Amino acid sequence: MCKLSKIDNMRYVSATDAKQSLAALLDAAQREPVMIRRQKRDVAVLLSPREYDRLRALNANEFQRFCDRVGESAAGRGLTEEKLSELLADESG
Repeated sequence: MCKLSKIDNMRYVSATDAKQSLAALLDAAQREPVMIRRQKRDVAVLLSPREYDRLRALNANEFQRFCDRVGESAAGRGLTEEKLSELLADESG
């Protein structure tokens, strides 16, 4: 069996051990992320599809909030869709 250490709700395993125990790591990744390390450096993370989808949604929602804040700030300073289109047209031409 591969050597796994659990730190901060993340398991760490060497790349060599990961190659030898992939099936066990895929099972472990359903419960918690598994960090794969090569020469004392983190090189990959195994996540369950559910956790991956959760992180993607979180990032998408955070990006949307950022865009909304930028849009509100720009509108507050008088930038309209028409002015933005003109600025973008000037940049490309």
